[in-house]
Amino acid sequence: MLDTYLKRKPEFEIVPMSTEHCAAVAEVHAQRFSKAWNDGEFLSLLLQPNSFGFVVWQTNTLIFKAPLAGFVLARETAGEAEILTIAVGDKFARFGLGWRLMQAAMREAGGRGGEAMFLEVDDGNEAALGLYRKLGFQKAGERPAYYTDASGRRSSALVMRRDLR
Repeated sequence: MLDTYLKRKPEFEIVPMSTEHCAAVAEVHAQRFSKAWNDGEFLSLLLQPNSFGFVVWQTNTLIFKAPLAGFVLARETAGEAEILTIAVGDKFARFGLGWRLMQAAMREAGGRGGEAMFLEVDDGNEAALGLYRKLGFQKAGERPAYYTDASGRRSSALVMRRDLR
């Protein structure tokens, strides 16, 4: 019985991000970004009236309080939406959670009147670029030498855009 349970496919639930999620969101962000945002920064952004986000949790686990699997934080202003940040925890990669979180953010932005969505991504982040391209985002601009990694290497930020209507 336990063997069957351990071999089953994980199931996930996406819910709106709330202020109670900020500490867990900051932990996942730290797994993916060298310059991680803290829970206070997430709280400050989430409390802005035009900001919104979603978190995803694994629902079929033996753990009483499962760790946060991933999140997306965005905002919509005057018809334009922007992904502020998105991350999926290390052990939850390859379950399609980034796709599902982006879909939730695009639906919400469209429902708020957003006509286009923008994001910035490191030009060396092939996994993210692949996801964004599959979702219909196209390069709209570039910020040369925008990011610096822990070793001091600089990379460009690609500005990407997708119509929501």
